[in-house]
Amino acid sequence: MNLSGLSPGLKGSAALVVGEEHTAPRIGSGKVHVLGTPVMINLIEAAALAAVEHLLPAGYQSLGTRLDVRHIAATPVGMRVAATAEVTGLEGRTIRFRVEARDEKELIGDGVHERVVVNVARFDERVRRKIG
Repeated sequence: MNLSGLSPGLKGSAALVVGEEHTAPRIGSGKVHVLGTPVMINLIEAAALAAVEHLLPAGYQSLGTRLDVRHIAATPVGMRVAATAEVTGLEGRTIRFRVEARDEKELIGDGVHERVVVNVARFDERVRRKIG
């Protein structure tokens, strides 16, 4: 597997406008009517994918294995949120990212994320064996 196209400094982003379906009560993560933390995390993972997925060899994909983030500010319905991910390091098949999310007013989350590059066919076979 050749990962020579991956290097520190690669960046990706993803964005959304917070809708009713993104709020904590709708996704079951709380009662406050603002962007739910799991949605912010999903956006952060999408930003990481945007940074590297198109550079992986055919038949390979990255899977999230670590996420350590703070959700430090609330975002109301109707406001745009953008997440960014920057590759900070590579070790074997592991890709490390610095991540953050911002709404139209301020930083709402930040942290680190790791993804591991896997052969999709081998991974799928392992999952099939697990279920029986």
